Amino acid sequence: MIDKKWFTIINTDVIDTPALVVYTERVQKNINTLTGMIDNLARLRPHIKTIKSAEPVKLMMAAGISKFKCATIAEAEMLAIAQAPDVLLAYQPTGPKLIRFLKLIEKYSSTKFSCLIDNENTARLISEAANQTGIAIKVYIDLNVGMNRTGILPEKALSLYKASTQLNGIAIIGLHAYDGHIHDSSLITRTAQLGEYFDSVINLQQEIVRQGFPEPIIIAGGSPTFPILAAKPNIECSPGTFIYWDKGYQEAFAEQNFEPAALVLTRVISLPDSTKICLDLGHKSIASEKELNKRVCFFNAENLIPVSQSEEHLVLEAGENHQFKVGDILYGLPFHICPTVALYERAITIHNHEIAGEWKTIARDRKITI
Repeated sequence: MIDKKWFTIINTDVIDTPALVVYTERVQKNINTLTGMIDNLARLRPHIKTIKSAEPVKLMMAAGISKFKCATIAEAEMLAIAQAPDVLLAYQPTGPKLIRFLKLIEKYSSTKFSCLIDNENTARLISEAANQTGIAIKVYIDLNVGMNRTGILPEKALSLYKASTQLNGIAIIGLHAYDGHIHDSSLITRTAQLGEYFDSVINLQQEIVRQGFPEPIIIAGGSPTFPILAAKPNIECSPGTFIYWDKGYQEAFAEQNFEPAALVLTRVISLPDSTKICLDLGHKSIASEKELNKRVCFFNAENLIPVSQSEEHLVLEAGENHQFKVGDILYGLPFHICPTVALYERAITIHNHEIAGEWKTIARDRKITI
């Protein structure tokens, strides 16, 4: 009799490892949890960097979500292929990326695209390119609210907003505030940190209105601050990891009731000595940017201690008299699911403990058709 814990797969003998497996019932449950956490589904704009495949996008659309956010041209095209109505490229396109973005808008006319800007020079370049093609590009001003990666400081953004309204080919519609620097495990601390920047964004929005412009939309946050922003009126929220969840977020954000929905399946491939086992789970198969003991944990082998990892192998200390054999299956929960998904060209879908099909990770590529 197979022990049917939620993660158990009956027919693992036909799955070559390492493999990314996605549990569709849990994906649907996470989507339902998300939609139940906000007062208006029109305020949801999930980031699809975690999934990179069309099928879960369609599940979100079936649940009433119509707006999405992404970071690459391929992700934007994948969303258009899935017939997403509204797509924000949360990136400031320049050079060839701008040319590709214009081609994307031309090819997929039924999807409403937008992008980010954070300086006047780039705004002018986008305006000129748009004028040459006869396209009006919707843009959001990217605000630096503490991430210190991209964006303009809120107190300096009014002049950029006003200048952008004078450019043909650009239709400025809102403000974008990503707070990826906020990830403390304490909800109280996260709420306080969000408050440190959020007033400046609201003040900017109000000043834009006082200057006689339409009220700009505000898109803000990610998964860590989603519960806080969901409680504020009229803010579009952009969680992403919620749909698959992972060990890192599970440990850090206990107040969020999402469940792990994607695992890596791996096998014991060798027994190097009397206390160690080796898995086929190397750098190429799981996100490895964190320290060695913060890359993966195993539901059916919780006490393993990682010793070393290389491109194709993960060696773990199992202790004396362990019962592992070559060929044994382990179910691994990544600490960071987003870059782990990008390592796999497909996810094997699991329903009721059995293989149900697969979801192609088509947006892991840099190019689909454009």
